[in-house]
Amino acid sequence: MKYLLIIAIVLLILWVARSSRRPPPPPPARPDGKTVQQPMIACAHCGLHLPSGEALPGRGGVFCGEAHRAAFEKAHPLE
Repeated sequence: MKYLLIIAIVLLILWVARSSRRPPPPPPARPDGKTVQQPMIACAHCGLHLPSGEALPGRGGVFCGEAHRAAFEKAHPLE
């Protein structure tokens, strides 16, 4: 029983010594700043929010796709 306790203490000391020598984890990656945040805008037809760079301009606002632009322009003809 005495030897089992000594072995356990030695293993505990080795484990603590090994874990203290380990280098700290690297810091989390920072964004490189190359991505530009775009404002979110709503589709005039369905209300879907999307980045302004992906929106399609049309009569009466901006739209999420060509189908919604055509549907809006068909529902709201020029007078």
